[in-house]
Amino acid sequence: MNILVTLNSNYIKPLKVMLKSLFINNPEERFKIYLMHSSLKKEELLDIDRYVEEDGHQLFIITIEDECFSEAPILMHYTKEMYYRLLAFKFLPIELDKILYLDPDIMVINGIRKLYDVDISEYLYAASFHDRISVKEVNRLRLLPYDIEEYFNSGVLLMNLARHREKIDEQEIYEFVDKNKGRLILPDQDILNALYSRNIKKVDEILFNYDPRFYRYYKILSKGSIDMDYIFRNTSIIHFCGKKKPWNKNYTGKFHSLYKHYEKLAGSQRMF
Repeated sequence: MNILVTLNSNYIKPLKVMLKSLFINNPEERFKIYLMHSSLKKEELLDIDRYVEEDGHQLFIITIEDECFSEAPILMHYTKEMYYRLLAFKFLPIELDKILYLDPDIMVINGIRKLYDVDISEYLYAASFHDRISVKEVNRLRLLPYDIEEYFNSGVLLMNLARHREKIDEQEIYEFVDKNKGRLILPDQDILNALYSRNIKKVDEILFNYDPRFYRYYKILSKGSIDMDYIFRNTSIIHFCGKKKPWNKNYTGKFHSLYKHYEKLAGSQRMF
């Protein structure tokens, strides 16, 4: 199973926690982890490589050189890294036709094979959107005149790389950024939705991109059925969206104890 991650040095420890949870809860799988970066040090890469290999998986490092994206427009608070997941197909091996992108601020608590096997032969991606009216409407209005019905989250993306090579136009992405600089809040996610939302297959957010900030919302909306027990039995991916992260000392959100459990397991292997 192919997994794509992108990060800088600040996210090495969260990456290890995510990978540990992925490996433990998918014991039947053997993963090929493709790591895209532009700034990690040699010793950091060696450390991650050892970490992955100790669990019986493989790491493939893709270093993005400075000249890459030299023509790409950059926003004030975002670097060229915002293009990595959108244009990953340019750097991944040509023989790969599918890969699952995962943000480092994710915890995997059940198997992901069902997500990986979603049929996206006619789509660019599979992803979930957080089904809350306020989120959908604000982003729909903000990205006018682009015709979007849902606003998909880019932290979990099943990618049809073969179709990307045929359909995604790098120059179109750059032109979109130039045209919309003042309206972009989460640039890569905004690009994904404005240009490609019609080519994204919807997957269940509760199962594959659960946002713990809205635990009460999900529970009330489901009349109590989507509770803690339901999440533990059915959800594959918990995604700690937003600024508050579970590895920070002041975090008090749901599933913090579970995250600390995987953090301890990840720490039992040598941390960089």
